[in-house]
Amino acid sequence: MQPTATTDLAAQAPLPASTEHGSQTGFWALTLGSVGVVYGDIGTSPLYALKESLHAASGGHALTREMVFGVVSLILWALILIVTLKYVLIVMRADNNGEGGTPSLVALAQRSLGHQGGFVIVLGMGGVALFYGDAIITPAISVLSAVEGLKLVTPAFEAYVLPISLAILLGLFAVQSHGTARVATFFGPITALWFLVMAVGGLSHLADEPGIVAAFNPVYGIGFLLGHGTAGLLALGAVFLAVTGAEALYADMGHFGRAPIRTAWFGLVLPALALNYLGQGAMLLAHPERIENPFFLLYPSWALLPMVLLATVATIIASQAVITGTFSITQQAMQLGLLPRLRVQRTSETEKGQIYIPRVNWWLLVAVIFLVVMFKSSSALAAAYGIAVTGDMVITACLIFIVAWKVWRWSPALAMLVIAPFLLIELVFLSANALKLLHGGWVPLTIGACLVTAMWTWRRGSGHITEEIHRRRRPLSEFTRMAETGSIQRVQGTAVFLTGTPGDTPGSLMHNVKHNHVLHAQNLILNVVTEDLPRVPDAERVSIRKLTDAFWCVSVRFGFMELPDLPRALEAAGLDAGSLSYFLTRRVLVASPETGMPVWQDRLYIAMARSATDASRHFRIPVDRAVEIGAQMKI
Repeated sequence: MQPTATTDLAAQAPLPASTEHGSQTGFWALTLGSVGVVYGDIGTSPLYALKESLHAASGGHALTREMVFGVVSLILWALILIVTLKYVLIVMRADNNGEGGTPSLVALAQRSLGHQGGFVIVLGMGGVALFYGDAIITPAISVLSAVEGLKLVTPAFEAYVLPISLAILLGLFAVQSHGTARVATFFGPITALWFLVMAVGGLSHLADEPGIVAAFNPVYGIGFLLGHGTAGLLALGAVFLAVTGAEALYADMGHFGRAPIRTAWFGLVLPALALNYLGQGAMLLAHPERIENPFFLLYPSWALLPMVLLATVATIIASQAVITGTFSITQQAMQLGLLPRLRVQRTSETEKGQIYIPRVNWWLLVAVIFLVVMFKSSSALAAAYGIAVTGDMVITACLIFIVAWKVWRWSPALAMLVIAPFLLIELVFLSANALKLLHGGWVPLTIGACLVTAMWTWRRGSGHITEEIHRRRRPLSEFTRMAETGSIQRVQGTAVFLTGTPGDTPGSLMHNVKHNHVLHAQNLILNVVTEDLPRVPDAERVSIRKLTDAFWCVSVRFGFMELPDLPRALEAAGLDAGSLSYFLTRRVLVASPETGMPVWQDRLYIAMARSATDASRHFRIPVDRAVEIGAQMKI
């Protein structure tokens, strides 16, 4: 079918979150699902947060009443200020058409700042890199902390903690290809049970020292910090373990929607966490000798083994939350040009956002296993955890300030008044965690530095290639005039030539004419545009503009959360997708000291480019309809 100059139709896109989810599962089913996937991470923090905080506060000495009240107060207020006020009530307002996560914030901020928003990309790189650090540490520390409970059942299990943890992690990453929808359906009720059991465990010990409820008074936390110097700061760094998972909460927002996530937090998650921490504190005031594992010792001896098993399942769910978030963040980063194209699989025909990225999954597994084998215990890993999370939260605070000012139209003074207290608190937490730099804190920083270097190299190298392509090629208008007036032989059919610079003649078109000496009857110069929106509306997907009788400019727009499908988009625009031939350029890159990047960076870019999924697979182009033409380019 011949295109018309006014064609402006769209390929079918997933329904908006409210319509799609609402018609299939209902609000309460989504709320229950969010308990499993979104809150799995923060729900396992009671396993180790209070224990590690009090260990840091006491420095191996006997617990005091002041320590217990101070640390419990700090944990409660961290949950109130960081998770409730900042993330649940403020940050989750910054949804980019329903999607959350650092790339969504970057897209919102950069769109509002225009050409002045270059530094926003740098912040985004740091946020994505630190989120990866969080995603690597969370499965390791969560699973280890649960399995370590077996030592309370009988010391004979101590030798099996590491092998059992590794086996669980291997199984967890092996099932990721089945998708989040099934995981949420299965894990939601179990996690809800976990929160209820935590609440019951805490309630059962409040009678040990009812006065512990006074820990809601922030004076106890502030007084503890002011009176304990370095020990107070070390404890503060461990206190932050109680709010790990807030970034995953925001990254997974597109899977469930804002309202179900908020309902789950206020209706179940926050009350259960508060009761459990209060119960642990009350028990330790009455029985300070239980400091070695206060969470499991909340329960009677006959319940220890069932609790260890339930905790193990809960930590698997906690790991799932960050793994799911990592897939979403990676896809967004690829679409925003921060990472090379990787193969993305849809794991649901009906649910939007249900994706699986095999290479990311296995990279994460290798990194997680490395950490488990290197650190061997949850206490050792705790030191490495805080820096990744606090650093990511500081970046989020900076980005949300820009969004509040430029997108929500708050005055700079109001935006500063609201956001600055959170930023100040998180900078204090970051300083406290920096004290652990030599005791494991270097791990997420090293991971982050490597990822930022890779993203910066990819963005810089891609920019150079775009400039080089533009320099080499002749303007498209000049080529079309030559083709219309020349004597080039024509053949039947429609050819599609992909290009990243729509004003220039595609290299595949020039080489086709140069070597084959033919032109198709119809030629589509196609440019794929990734928008700052998560999803592009149907009516705005494809636009076609006539240049001459034989040449047409086609623009196909995708959102950064969408999986590009060119044949489907063109078919929806009225073209016969089965009759199209796609011509693409496959570039052979050669490192050269003549370019703007150092040679080591050239080689890194080349290695990343070789690992990227080829364009035909990325855009879902049928193999039997794709023609690739090689071209060498120095970088």
